Amino acid sequence: MTVEAGRYSREQLSRLLRPRSVAVVGASDKPGALGSTLITNLDRAGFSGPVYPINPKREAIGERRCLASVADLPDGVDVAVLAIPRPAVLDTVRGLAVRGVGAAIVFSAGFAEDGEEGLAEQAEIGRIAHETGMVVEGPNCLGLVNHVDRIPLTFVESFTEPPAGRRAVGVVSQSGAMAAVLGTTLIARAVPTSFSVSTGNEAASGVEDYVDWLIDDPDTHVIAMIVEQFRKPARFLAAAKAARKAGKPVVLLHPGKSSAARESAATHTGAMAGDYKLMRTKVARAGVVFAESLQELADIAELLVRCPPLPRPEVAVLGESGAFKALTLDLAEGLGLPLAHLTNDNAPALRAALPPFVPVSNPLDITAQGLSQPSIYTEVLGSLLDDDRVGGVVAGIIQSDPITADIKVPAILKALEGRTLTKPLVFAGLDEGALMPDHYIAALREAGVPWFPTTERVFAALARIGAQDAPADAASATPLGLPALADHVGVIPEYRAKDLLAPLGVPFPKGAFAASAGQAATAAAQVGFPVAMKAQAAALSHKSDAGGVILNLGDADAVRAAWDRMHASVAAYDAAIALDGVLIEAMGPRGVEMIVGGKNDADWGAVVLAGFGGVTAEILQDVRLITPDMSHAEVVAELGKLKSAALLAGYRGAPALDVAALADLIVTVGRVLEGNPTLAELDLNPVILYPQGQGVIALDALIYTG
Repeated sequence: MTVEAGRYSREQLSRLLRPRSVAVVGASDKPGALGSTLITNLDRAGFSGPVYPINPKREAIGERRCLASVADLPDGVDVAVLAIPRPAVLDTVRGLAVRGVGAAIVFSAGFAEDGEEGLAEQAEIGRIAHETGMVVEGPNCLGLVNHVDRIPLTFVESFTEPPAGRRAVGVVSQSGAMAAVLGTTLIARAVPTSFSVSTGNEAASGVEDYVDWLIDDPDTHVIAMIVEQFRKPARFLAAAKAARKAGKPVVLLHPGKSSAARESAATHTGAMAGDYKLMRTKVARAGVVFAESLQELADIAELLVRCPPLPRPEVAVLGESGAFKALTLDLAEGLGLPLAHLTNDNAPALRAALPPFVPVSNPLDITAQGLSQPSIYTEVLGSLLDDDRVGGVVAGIIQSDPITADIKVPAILKALEGRTLTKPLVFAGLDEGALMPDHYIAALREAGVPWFPTTERVFAALARIGAQDAPADAASATPLGLPALADHVGVIPEYRAKDLLAPLGVPFPKGAFAASAGQAATAAAQVGFPVAMKAQAAALSHKSDAGGVILNLGDADAVRAAWDRMHASVAAYDAAIALDGVLIEAMGPRGVEMIVGGKNDADWGAVVLAGFGGVTAEILQDVRLITPDMSHAEVVAELGKLKSAALLAGYRGAPALDVAALADLIVTVGRVLEGNPTLAELDLNPVILYPQGQGVIALDALIYTG
């Protein structure tokens, strides 16, 4: 059975992830050897299916008879694990395919990461797998651990623990080492794990295959991922959207934000919408929650698997210190974590639960009163959990010692009696290292309340979760085609780009192209003085650098003189540039300079960039990346997240700007990109934004096809 479009069926992947029989190629009885540890793991876990050791130099491994080669395997073996050196891998994979083995796990390294020969061998492994339907995990991977059925197919010492009906995390990681580290972290926190898969070099199967499989797995409720490169972006985006629709959050740690772009970009937009930023925009839009560290990945996964979904991002914080209250306000603002607005006037139930001298606020400081009156914890938490304005509650507790815990924790647990949690409640210590009794931590977790040693980690995790508010079913942009685009290759100069875009509703100044000084003077008279003159050539992307822009020309003589001066300036800048002519345009009133552009990425598709522009656009980089499926209202909301967004609303007496018109232009650019896959980059910079009701106008336009 071949694999169409590189996609394995659920049944094919199940032979790898839930095998009934295992062959170990390179089996050994030498302590520490990969094949030895693998068999030990299976025996320790109580794997009940047949295990076939393969080693031509051994008669037996323990009580199991060794086979001399994969040719000796019986029919129907589900998975073979290759614990052998790289030179023997390719022939072994061929032999497994002949025997009809369902899947192979390749531990060996030294393939795509080790030069042309290794890359060619890896490609051949992929070809064999796709032609025969054999699932290949790796090469250069640590294998997998199936905790549900207690099947550890890895050379790392592993102990399996089935979720046994509890909500569990499925781990998918390209890095085997990081998968193992994350697994250890989750076990230490008593977070149930269903499956952990390391995909390595992904010769035939990739992260998207395993996410697809876990979406339909009843024992997996949250998917935690560590990915350095998405090799099939479109398939992953589809899987991420499907996971969100199925109610299974995906959390991603993606190292590599500091990596350089694959190639230099032709436009300001291309330069600023780099690979990592574009990937993050698209993946976040698909509903994935991003983690910034391995610890944060585990923190977010734990909150998602233990707690109910965050119904709204506003959080309430119960504290016991005025200083902690101030610190929390600072942290929340820095993280962008919204806090529910609670006061004496709008929270009567909370007011009634507090002593008269404690004002209602958020964060709330109940002082040390809880030590003498533990019922405060019960009543305050009950009130916060019942308040529909509160999306989640963090109890920032000073733990101190077991005696203090004996006072506080039972009162906190009492708030949960007879209650089904509909929002997260998290216990977070202020004093990391305090002796919190294990039985209290276990009791909190059993009640659906995660325990964290610090509040900072909880706030960061909740901020990441709350920031992910993309709709499950995004709108689909109606594409705007440019049929004439097929006649152009490479950089399309401004005057031609404007001819293409103006009919689609992109607003430009009144203007005309001129191929001589006389034509320029005539065009200026028709446009109306004063005018701007701009040099036009495909080789001159950024005209101002070469003296290719002259403003406020007041009469025909000034236009003719500017023609000569401009040609001389461009020639001095680069004698190889031959101008097509000049663009004469009407001067307009001043406004706020913005940039709107976009690119069609070969991997991720279309994305629009918008923000504050002009000649300093790349220096300031106050921009947002926007996907073409965003609605007008969502685009307006994105513009409100710009660092200088206050300027859009009117600042120090300045009028509010026409953000609605700017959003219209952004939506149009997205539609143009969607309708023209060969349009590699589009740059409108500057776009002049006028006061509310007066619209926008794009002064420059550049298109790059590829």
